[in-house]
Order: sequence, then structure tokens, then C-alpha cells
Amino acid sequence: MKKKIITTVLFGAFIAASAIAQPSVKMSGYIQSQFQWGEENASLKVGSAKSANENPDESFNRIGIRRGRIKFTAEEGLASGVFQIDLTEKGLGLKDAYLNVKDPWINTLQFRAGVFDRPFGNEISYSSSRRESPERSTLFQTLFPEERDLGAMFILQPAKTSVWNILKLEAGLFAGNGIKQETDNRKDFIGHLSVNKVFASDMAVSGGISYYNGGVFQGTDKVFKMEDNGFVVNDNTANKGKFAKREYIGLDAQFSMITGAGATQVRAEYLFGQQPGTVKSSKSPNYAVLPDPTDTYLRPFSGGYVILVQDLGELPFSAVLKYDWYDPNTKVSGDETGKKDGTSKTDLAVNTFGFGALWKINQSLRLQAYYEINSNEKSANVAGMDKDLKDNVFTLRLQYKF
Repeated sequence: MKKKIITTVLFGAFIAASAIAQPSVKMSGYIQSQFQWGEENASLKVGSAKSANENPDESFNRIGIRRGRIKFTAEEGLASGVFQIDLTEKGLGLKDAYLNVKDPWINTLQFRAGVFDRPFGNEISYSSSRRESPERSTLFQTLFPEERDLGAMFILQPAKTSVWNILKLEAGLFAGNGIKQETDNRKDFIGHLSVNKVFASDMAVSGGISYYNGGVFQGTDKVFKMEDNGFVVNDNTANKGKFAKREYIGLDAQFSMITGAGATQVRAEYLFGQQPGTVKSSKSPNYAVLPDPTDTYLRPFSGGYVILVQDLGELPFSAVLKYDWYDPNTKVSGDETGKKDGTSKTDLAVNTFGFGALWKINQSLRLQAYYEINSNEKSANVAGMDKDLKDNVFTLRLQYKF
């Protein structure tokens, strides 16, 4: 069955590629070939997740294709369409499939519908082919798995001739389930208001505020909420079938400047809010069908990242430093975790300090080396979490972009 699907996709890609001679159709993409090494408790992005480490007491390594993207963009008049797939040794996956329509009168309004990046913050929409760290921050991987969602939104930005062109508003309704098919009647709201100001040709400043208001299906009568240092249960038959509030507020800022030392970039984001999850996970839903009924746990969270990218003069090299953190439960910390009812490993904070280098071999080819020092919050009252886990990761990636 998989061979038939792949054959069909490749045949479709061939037909689409044959149309590239037409000015309105464009094909692009990139391939990331990757080697990863990790300490015994590490989680790697290549290799089989079901057999992460065959020697649990030793470090391990894997090779694979992290991303194999093919993107088709067709544009004619006011309308355009985008279709993007991801093809690796793990299989075939959909990444983008959406249409975009511009207003024909004042060049200010756009409408987009389908599967596309959620309009929240900066790192989600920052392309994986450009990103200076191998992966998005732990916070975004947890709250926004797959980065994209099924939905529709409006984009409001004054024309380039207007002094208000520096402002941009993106807002829409989404299924809230990643790129999987919708499984419930609830729609989530996501909005991002941003400003982008370029000073001459050597400095730019931008930033924005984001808001997410949605819900997660409650499969049982029990909803747990934090009070003091532990969870308190609301056990009511009316809870089953309703939706737990999923609410995020995000702030993002970006700065870039060119000097004699080369281009300098600093980007940062900070998020906080409430995340519904389970006793074992605070990850947002992205399942194909509603899962088996599980109790709902409401957690106040916070997290973010700061990244510095410094080009080395006119050389084709860049140095990268990044720090990101995610606290899934801000009402409990350290040895308090596991002491009272309900708190567990899921409520412990994590952070990552990463450093690396980029070699831009030419316009299409890029080599990336990056080391991540992963740390976890410790608690004497949670089994196996009384010490920092050995889960550092080294990534070596060669990327070709076309």
C-alpha cells in the first residue's frame, strides 16, 4: 500500500514539475541528511522512536533524513495555492495544503484556508530550512506539535505605500488538532499582531503579541486543577464531553544589525497560559481520532527561548547560541513535585542550552553542527528524577535547498 502511495505522489510531482515552464507555477524544496549522537537517555529526531536505544546504559547514534520537502506554489491573478509534502525513509506526510486569496481593491486583506502554519509568534513560521538550531524550542514542540493546523484566517496589512505597512494582523479559527483531521465540534482562535520596522539598510526591529483561545475534549468526569502545591479534582458528570480551556499569551521580539563584524541577529519569545493535558503528558492534541477516555489535568505553564546568531565577518560561517526553557506547571517546583496528589514527572521543568556553527557552502548547500545540553528539574519525590538525566544531543546536518 505504501509503495502505491509513494508511486502516486512521485507521478503527481512529475506532472507538476513538467508545468514549471509556465510562469505561474513554482517548485522548491530541501533535503536534510542528518547524523545524531545522544547520551543514554536522549531522544533523537532520526531513527526509530520505538527502538530509541538498544543499549540503555550507553550513548547511541542514528542517521536519517530529517526532512525531505517538496513544495509546489501556483499563482494566478489574486489567487494562489500551496501544496507541500515531506518524504523520508519513515514515510510520506502532508505539511501544507492551502489556498490564498488577495483583495483586488486596496491590497490590504488576504484570506487563507487549508493546512498551514499557525499564526502564533515567530518560531513557528520560521522555516526549518533557515533555522539556525536543528529543531524548534521544546515549548513550541509541546504546545504546537507539527506547527501547522487545519483552519482559515484573515491577514490584514496595509499596502507597501502606506506608513502603516509596518503593522500586520493575522487571525483565524482552527481545528486545534495539528495536521490531523478534525475530531470534534470545537474551533480554536489564534491571533498575532506584529510590527516590523527597517532602519536604513543595516538594522531592523520587529515584534508582536499572540493569543490562543481554544479547548481540549474532556473524556471523563474528572478534571484536576492546581491548588497550592497539588491537584484538586472536580468530579462531576457534567464535565464529560465538555472542553477544557486552552489559553496562551505570547510575546516575541526580533533584532538584526549589520556591522564590520558581520550580521547579528537576536530573537526571543516568552509564553504563558493554561495547558490541558493528562497525568502523563502536557502535549497538545494531534491525534487522528479521539483517544481513549483519560482524566484532564489543567496546568499553568510558562516558557520561551533566546537565540543569538553572529556571522563571522564576510566569511561563510555563523556562530549560534540558544537557550530555551519550558515549565509545564508553574505552581510547583523541585521537591514539591510528587509530594502531593497528582503531581509527577510531567510537572517538572526542562531547559536546553545549545551552541553550534553553520557553514554556508554555497547558496544551496549548508552544513550545520550543533550540541544541546539538556537539563531537567529534579525532585526527590519522583522516581528516577532525583538527578539530571543524561540526554545531551549532538547533531550534524547537511542540507541542500532548491
